[in-house]
Amino acid sequence: MVASGVRLNRFVKVLGAIAATVAAVSVPVAVFSQTNRLIKIDGSSTVFPITEAMAEEFMKINRDVNVTVGISGTGGGFSKFCAGETDISNASRPIRQSEIEKCRAAGINYIELPVAYDALTVVVNPRNTWTTSLTTAELKKIWEPGSTINNWSQVRSGFPNVRMNLYGPGTDSGTFDYFTEAINGKAGDSRSDYTASEDDNVLVQGVVQDQGALGYFGFAYYEENRNRLKSVAIDNGNGRPVAPSREAVENNTYTPLSRPVFIYVSDRAAQRPEVRQFVSFYLSSPQLVDEVGYVRLPSEGYTLARQLLERNEFGTRFANRETVGISIQELLRLEAQR
Repeated sequence: MVASGVRLNRFVKVLGAIAATVAAVSVPVAVFSQTNRLIKIDGSSTVFPITEAMAEEFMKINRDVNVTVGISGTGGGFSKFCAGETDISNASRPIRQSEIEKCRAAGINYIELPVAYDALTVVVNPRNTWTTSLTTAELKKIWEPGSTINNWSQVRSGFPNVRMNLYGPGTDSGTFDYFTEAINGKAGDSRSDYTASEDDNVLVQGVVQDQGALGYFGFAYYEENRNRLKSVAIDNGNGRPVAPSREAVENNTYTPLSRPVFIYVSDRAAQRPEVRQFVSFYLSSPQLVDEVGYVRLPSEGYTLARQLLERNEFGTRFANRETVGISIQELLRLEAQR
């Protein structure tokens, strides 16, 4: 599916008129040549803007390599990855045990690489003048399974009688998994009567057009559309709402909605020189993380990631761990473990 918001200026330059008609799940970011080597990437829409930027810059200096980047959600991406259909999987959460077992059954191992931090952002329409912050308890009341809240007046005394319409990621999304675990207490636990999409640009458009909307998605999509959206500060129960920002992620005050994001490189792909070259480029270009609107890791984080790649250290350090609200410092500690 075509990414129509974040990094659209880059995307249009590359694809030109083709971009208006492409609607496939896998989004090419370069025109193919029969002689070019191919790197296939799919997965998280949150990580897409970073990987798309990396692919475009990499291909400018490596014209014999084509990189395709798809958006099928973290879960959908792992399904393809564990079936051997892709070389790299974008993920906005760590790989699950069920996905580990699928990959193992298919004989696929992987190198797990944290690449950035996201401030998962709750948004409303700018015409919503009454909501500047929400507590995590209020978010749970809205989004928990069985919730029947459909009016802003039901959320907090003093909120107006305005119909509430919800927009959020689909169930294949790592953002959906993370948000539901952080807010509702269990990954996947959510009401289902909302407008869902694995493409965050669809969610952006929904909120932009709806005064009563409430939605959530990755920080980069808010940053790209901040003149058309309004972010909501989050009160985690301490009475001090914190707005999403790079600074709040770095000082670990935007909790529990700050989170690391990852790429996974298959062992088979890692044997190919062009894949290793691309991943090395990815880990050496943190300025592109800033450019698309996410939070780069400290330089130590990318040094550790390059060492994992160089040593072919397969497996996961983050699966089956509590990663909700994990600080950058704790992430680096786990990344350094062998």
